[in-house]
Amino acid sequence: MLITKATYLISSPSVDKCPKPDRPEYAFIGRSNVGKSSLINLLCNNSKLAKISVTPGKTQLINHYTIESTTEKSNKKTNWYLVDLPGYGYAAASAAERVTWAPMTTALAARASLRGLFLIVDSRRGLLAGDEGLIAWAAAVRCPVHVLLSKTDKLKRAELSRALTLARQALAGRATAQAFSAVDGTGLEEARRQLHQWFQKIKGPGG
Repeated sequence: MLITKATYLISSPSVDKCPKPDRPEYAFIGRSNVGKSSLINLLCNNSKLAKISVTPGKTQLINHYTIESTTEKSNKKTNWYLVDLPGYGYAAASAAERVTWAPMTTALAARASLRGLFLIVDSRRGLLAGDEGLIAWAAAVRCPVHVLLSKTDKLKRAELSRALTLARQALAGRATAQAFSAVDGTGLEEARRQLHQWFQKIKGPGG
C-alpha cells in the first residue's frame, strides 16, 4: 500500500465529536514516548503531519487524519482515516485525563468503521501491563491488533531478535508483531503490508 496523501482533519475530546464513521479507520495507540508520532509521519511520508512533542503524554485528544492510498496492483484510490489515540501510562498526565483514555478507546470500538489497531511498544521495554490491557480490550471487541516494536535502531541485532521472540511468545497468537524504527525505516514496508491485508480481509463502510 502506498499512501499518496495525508491531511490533518480534526482533534476531538470525545468519540461523539469525531467524524462520521463513513470510511475505514485504523487506529494507532501506545504508551507515551514510544515514538508514535514519528512512526505515523514516516508511514505517511510527511514529517510534519503528527506533531512530535518533547513532553510525553502531550497527545490527549483523538486526532483524525484523512488518508488517500493506492496499491501496487491498482491505481484506484482508497480513502480512510488514520486515528491517533492519546498515549497512556505517563505519570505526569493528570488523573482526570488518564480516566478519560479507556472510555475513548471503548467508544471508538463501537464504531463499525474501526478495522485495526496498531499498538506501538518500546522494543527495549517489551509488553507492559497497559499494553496487555489494550490487547485484552481489543480481543473483547474483536479488533485485530498488530504490535510495532519501536526504536529498534537502539538495539543490537541479537537484542532485537530476542525482543521479537519474547513479544511473539507473550502475544501467543492474540496479535502479530514486527520491528519498526522511524530513524532508519526498519519495518516500514511490513507495516504498510499489514494495512493492505486488513483492507483485503475486512469489509464494511467505505471499504
